[in-house]
Amino acid sequence: MDKKIIAFVDGSPYAASTCDHAVWAAGRLNASVDLIHVLDRNSGAQSADLSGSIALGARTALMKELSDLDEQRAKLVAHRGRAILEDAEKILRDGAIEAVQTHLRQGDLIETLKDREGDANLVVIGKRGDEHDRAQGHLGSNLERVLRATQKPVLVASYGFSPISKICIAYDGGKSALKAMDVLSRSPIFVGLEVHIVTVGTETSFGRKGLEDAKAMLKAAGIEARVQMIAGDPETALGEFVEAENFDMVVMGAHGHSRIRSLIIGSTTTAMIRACRVPILLMR
Repeated sequence: MDKKIIAFVDGSPYAASTCDHAVWAAGRLNASVDLIHVLDRNSGAQSADLSGSIALGARTALMKELSDLDEQRAKLVAHRGRAILEDAEKILRDGAIEAVQTHLRQGDLIETLKDREGDANLVVIGKRGDEHDRAQGHLGSNLERVLRATQKPVLVASYGFSPISKICIAYDGGKSALKAMDVLSRSPIFVGLEVHIVTVGTETSFGRKGLEDAKAMLKAAGIEARVQMIAGDPETALGEFVEAENFDMVVMGAHGHSRIRSLIIGSTTTAMIRACRVPILLMR
């Protein structure tokens, strides 16, 4: 077993689903799973000056009490992190994934990702994290940061997990799309599943040839795929098509404009993540 998945888990309602998606991916890839929970550097700390302008001796005593409270709070946060990892590990092992390691890290999530992703084949993360209630209609801040930082495929877990058997691959014929098809053609993740390759736009001979070439790449790897072109604006038409046809997963490129690639992800990608109720596998 030489494949590895990194799954980031937190205390949000997406955490259990993230674990379930990691179980699915690990089973398809025959991969081990590293479960990671990251404690912010300031976990437990209170930055506000609560001492006010009281007398020096009393202020010193109060600062000592505040310091003790911060230390206790930090211990509670770490204890919560370990409990989250224990629950996550149980979900993986209940899903028959035995090669599981847990990691409690303190610091920045992106620093942790860069430190751990070198030999990983896939990163799994929930669409939203601990602050999900404040992020309705937006991407979770950590998800955005991960998508900008990593060069690994990212599986964005939906709110709940459902069995995955019908896949929609959004294909635009660009270099990144061709690279994604090459990666998928060398992976067992979709073997035996119903796969559709879809392009949004006006029907052209060039576009049709691109779809057929993509289909041939998968067929050479033993994956039978159907191809289809649909009309409309990619930012809306693709999501509507996915919902109407009851797909279980969307695969697409995490595109960005070359000059500011490090600052944004593609608008179509962003719109799909926001609107889609199924998991999305983003290929770099």
